[in-house]
Amino acid sequence: MSYKSDIEIAQECKMRHVLDVAREAGIGEEFIEQYGNYKAKIDLSALKKEGENGKLVLVTAITPTPAGEGKTTTTIGLADSLRRIGKHPVVALREPSLGPVFGIKGGAAGGGYAQVVPMEDINLHFTGDFHAIGAANNLLAAMLDNHIQQGNALGIDPKKITWHRCVDMNDRQLRFVVDGLGGRANGVPREDSFDITVASEIMAVLCLSSSITDLKERLARIIVGYTYSDDPVTAGDLKAAGAMAALLKDALKPNLVQTLEGTPALVHGGPFANIAHGCNSVIATKMAMKYGDYAVTEAGFGADLGAEKFLDIKCRMAGLTPSAVVIVATVRALKMHGGVPKDALGEENLEALEAGLPNLLRHVSNIKNVYRLPAVVAVNKFPTDTDAEVALVIKKCRELGVNTVLSDVWAKGSAGGEELAREVVRLCEEERGDFTFSYEDGASVKEKIEAVVKKVYGGDGVAYSAPALKQIEKAEQMGFTSAPVCIAKTQYSFSDDPAKKGAPEGFTVTVRNVKVSAGAGFIVVLTGDIMTMPGLPKSPAAERIDVDENGRISGLF
Repeated sequence: MSYKSDIEIAQECKMRHVLDVAREAGIGEEFIEQYGNYKAKIDLSALKKEGENGKLVLVTAITPTPAGEGKTTTTIGLADSLRRIGKHPVVALREPSLGPVFGIKGGAAGGGYAQVVPMEDINLHFTGDFHAIGAANNLLAAMLDNHIQQGNALGIDPKKITWHRCVDMNDRQLRFVVDGLGGRANGVPREDSFDITVASEIMAVLCLSSSITDLKERLARIIVGYTYSDDPVTAGDLKAAGAMAALLKDALKPNLVQTLEGTPALVHGGPFANIAHGCNSVIATKMAMKYGDYAVTEAGFGADLGAEKFLDIKCRMAGLTPSAVVIVATVRALKMHGGVPKDALGEENLEALEAGLPNLLRHVSNIKNVYRLPAVVAVNKFPTDTDAEVALVIKKCRELGVNTVLSDVWAKGSAGGEELAREVVRLCEEERGDFTFSYEDGASVKEKIEAVVKKVYGGDGVAYSAPALKQIEKAEQMGFTSAPVCIAKTQYSFSDDPAKKGAPEGFTVTVRNVKVSAGAGFIVVLTGDIMTMPGLPKSPAAERIDVDENGRISGLF
């Protein structure tokens, strides 16, 4: 059987005018700033709408594998299915980064018959938010180096600069560079580095800000380096916050698009969950809750990354409480966690499935027992899944008191997710969670890191490098003890070793660097070999992306 590609399905969609989509959501035309007929930004004053907020539903997943899980596809399909059964949902997603689009992962607009459109625009430049974030990041870098060049009145030590430049592309060549070469007129020579834009603190600041005023205050607090006497230097000290906010004023407004079935969708912000906090903007989530009776959102990668940060960072800062959590899994991916190679996943293998199931069960247990939230497992259906395999997943999840529902939204759109939608409604209306963070505000930095490692990852403990210990001591001296931790870790394992599949035990997580993100309001903890600038694979997706003379794009996925 031949299947249409995601981009072919998206290009066949007859989209509704964005004003019609806004009208269905109840967003007045006076709040809409159109970017053509199918995209718009929503003015922040739309958040002043009075009335009860909708239920917040978080979609997360098992630890990702090359077999795929379909978390974004399930998120979009769930929203369409809720609409199909008579509810009024709004879905809130992250914006894709150009790095993965042209690299190995592809885009982030869903798949099959559960996508947001216009797919090509969303996966490429969209409304320019990421360009604005990159410009603001690099303006701050330019002003920092210019300050040093013009006499360095603040006494910044060039060897203690912590602010990186950024570009929204996978480019390992830029991880470590030397710049300022060519003589005195061309700057002060120093070692420098680039992050991918989605790892920039500006991305986190934008996604956690509640208003222009909050944005400016957060930008001013960003620490860019330290003086010769080891005092922090901020963007406010460099008088950069106002200009940066001017670049970001439109990027702060959430973007309105639609699903293939016309459900309102807010796509805004896009920090990676392995190297950043992995959630769309607080503003978009709150907007979805204002205008939908169900706000369906997702967090990046597995629940140990995206969901942990959504719950411990975003919900803590924004005062949000999810009503239900959907944990997405596939039989194929679970068999891969059980040791089956990718080319043998189509064959029934109950032994391998049983060996891989602990990965799902640990994620389920975390949501139910650590965060104390109602949950359902959505098994993203593949044609090769056998009845016996599905029955085994259902049996193991029921032992933890969690229902399992088959989801076929990739192939059938909203019709394939009705059972999931009804179970989510039941959880929201009948179950009462007792939402709890995995650590308290008053815990020390090390206690917070260790709580996540032991409670969420299932590890035995944490090993700290000598620089990390000094950095933690410095952060606490500077008054950041109460800040949550944002742990940068491989997405491929509960541990910091991507080779440890399933639900490993007896491991230690190694913390090699700790950095205060004062603007975002959290402490970044770098573990293992995690990089903040990805590289391209041997055969990047960019080799297969093209556009014809009519402007029709091919090769995106």
